[in-house]
Amino acid sequence: MKKKLLFVIESLTNAGAEKSLVTFLSILDYSKYEVDLQLFSYGGAFECYIPKEVNLLPPFDYTRFLGKNTVEQFLTFDFKKILSRWTYSVAIRLRKAWHSDKARLYWKYVSSCLPTNPTHYDVTIAYSQGIPTFYVAQKTIANKKMAWVNVGYKLTDINQYFQEPFYRKMDYIIPVSESAKSIFQQTFPQFSDKMIVIWDMLDAKIIQKLSYETPLKPLTSSVPNILTIARLNKFQKGYDISLEACKILKERKIEFQWYAIGQGPYRKEMEKFIHLHHLEDTFIFLGTTSNPYPYIKSCTLYVQTSRHEGFGLSIAEARILNKPIVTTEFDAVYNQIVPGKNGLVVPLENPVAVADAIERLLNDKKLYQSIVTYQQQEKKGNTEEIQKFYRLIEAP
Repeated sequence: MKKKLLFVIESLTNAGAEKSLVTFLSILDYSKYEVDLQLFSYGGAFECYIPKEVNLLPPFDYTRFLGKNTVEQFLTFDFKKILSRWTYSVAIRLRKAWHSDKARLYWKYVSSCLPTNPTHYDVTIAYSQGIPTFYVAQKTIANKKMAWVNVGYKLTDINQYFQEPFYRKMDYIIPVSESAKSIFQQTFPQFSDKMIVIWDMLDAKIIQKLSYETPLKPLTSSVPNILTIARLNKFQKGYDISLEACKILKERKIEFQWYAIGQGPYRKEMEKFIHLHHLEDTFIFLGTTSNPYPYIKSCTLYVQTSRHEGFGLSIAEARILNKPIVTTEFDAVYNQIVPGKNGLVVPLENPVAVADAIERLLNDKKLYQSIVTYQQQEKKGNTEEIQKFYRLIEAP
């Protein structure tokens, strides 16, 4: 009989963990496994890539409730849900919560509205930290439970204390890189023996195939194009560094256009900066897309200015498509980048260094071509990583 698996993630919007899960599901062996998928929010860009073999579970009643407007919510007369929604909303506004705080507060105020999944699974998998991990720990029944760690997971004392019991219920904890493992061990050293690294999976053949599709908004061919793919976030993704570097390059009268794929809460502040420094024709938002690969294929350089990454999935995709990379020195950067060989690494918090590296690659054709040549010879993709997952499932 097939083993029954449940994957849980908040949504399938355009982000690294979500993209990784879609790749994971696309190469899973469905002759051996029957798979359910539970989301907390529906309608994400990557839902169209869910394999037909996967059973997407319906939204929770609470998710449907959140989809109603305020008047409709009150007309349901479901005061438990109303109270949960408003206490959570007030709590995150009063505390100006970070993502890990929001996850803790969500579970504190909302979890009582979420039912336990009645199915007995062989394995349940939280494919990201926070709410999916809490759900798998408390609301699923399984022979084994796993929790993915997709970021360098640093927690405040209160969040560390809150999350410890959930990770204690896991049989395996899966960081997506050695650096993500190291950071998690610093936070939860007591769980070191549960940790198995499984790298974010990339299917090079699919990425290369999708890169030949026509983009909705083609990049200009008259000047060099810089591309960044990341959630519009200041602290983790470092878009403030990107904007400063963009301004510096324009002040140097270098011709280029910088494109950003992503959406997020930092956009309004970014737009103010762009308007203040007259960068409207230079730094351009492309929104989100389920297929960013045509943009990577047609860009001149890929630039990542993150302060933290668990792995750096977009960098890996740029490498697959042979695009020279400029990146900041975030936690996991040396898991992928060989400085001077397949990209340039610059110090964190240094927009001048980012601008210098970009300018160097635009002007030094010999260096640019040497990086492309090195990337062409690199191993492409790592779908063999799924064998580690199979071994964990099949272990007694």
